[in-house]
Amino acid sequence: MRASLIDRRDFLRAAGIGFAAAMAPSAWAMTLAADAVFATAFVKRDGSFGAAVLSEAGKVLHAIDLPDRGHDVTFDPMSKRSVVFARQPGTFAVVFDHTGRDAPLTIASIPGRHFFGHGVFSPDGALLYATENDFDNAAGVVGIYDARAKFSRIGEFPTYGMGPHELLLLGDGRTIAVANGGIETHPDYGRAELNIATMRPSYVLVDRVTGDLIEKHELPAPLHQLSIRHMDTDQAGTVWFGCQYRGPGTDRPLLVGRATRGKDLQLLDMPGDVLAGFRNYIGSVAANPGSGTVAVSSPEGNSLVVIDAASGQVLSNSALVEVCGVAPDGTGFMATTGAGEIIEGSGAMRSEPDYVWDNHMLRIEQVA
Repeated sequence: MRASLIDRRDFLRAAGIGFAAAMAPSAWAMTLAADAVFATAFVKRDGSFGAAVLSEAGKVLHAIDLPDRGHDVTFDPMSKRSVVFARQPGTFAVVFDHTGRDAPLTIASIPGRHFFGHGVFSPDGALLYATENDFDNAAGVVGIYDARAKFSRIGEFPTYGMGPHELLLLGDGRTIAVANGGIETHPDYGRAELNIATMRPSYVLVDRVTGDLIEKHELPAPLHQLSIRHMDTDQAGTVWFGCQYRGPGTDRPLLVGRATRGKDLQLLDMPGDVLAGFRNYIGSVAANPGSGTVAVSSPEGNSLVVIDAASGQVLSNSALVEVCGVAPDGTGFMATTGAGEIIEGSGAMRSEPDYVWDNHMLRIEQVA
């Protein structure tokens, strides 16, 4: 995401992991029982890092400290715990419960691996899956963690591509969809992208039990620099994905697509002004099954676009400075920005000027 009042790519490192509850556990539990909440990572203006849970009115209900910048959050409704993952090439993930009674638990990546910022639980909450980089072999893997044994790492399977980013558990409870961004990175070089001329992004389906490849789809060769990054599933089970283009800045490739099992990837044709407004960068994708819509955000282009999932038509295009985090809210979407704004699904806006909201946001249904 682009810089706001401070450079979001160069924050000073905060020291250690601490736990800070914004309210007493009993009050927190009563608040959660009332309605849905939203989880997201943040950076405070003093340079410290954390993750927060927000009410539907955009109020910060609960927060934990992080040792460095976070990226995305996943939630297990069985144990009522969330996991926030470090931003690439981070080596930590932090588990926190939603009562405030238990101290957070830190998961450290094993030697030779780092996290890519995303993960998902198995339906029974027993296993956590996380996209990771086997950086010495320039290969993507999904790490498997036993959530019932303090999240010990028990294995991995390949993503059949390079630079895996977001992953989704599909409706059958067994198939995992992975967006392989196709970009080689190595922690010795920070976030430098090492293979732009030869990158090959892909969308794959993998059996989470066996690790076997079910399907693999690549974009046409002229679009090999169109990195597939973020995804969500609509009410029909279609996976929507957003891309970030690493080719010439004057190019205007299509950036949003749909994936249906057994079919080729389909890129969505969009009006020229909408496409140009993305500045070749989609930062987050969220579907709202209740309203049959999909939202895509571009912090580079200060743009939040809502699409009708059935027809693919653009319904709205909102200008919001550094908007990126987005999640379904009522019949609309809640969004957060790098300028500290929180926009409710109704369109009401709340400002939290001490916070720089990070790339993603997760809607959590009643969890009390």
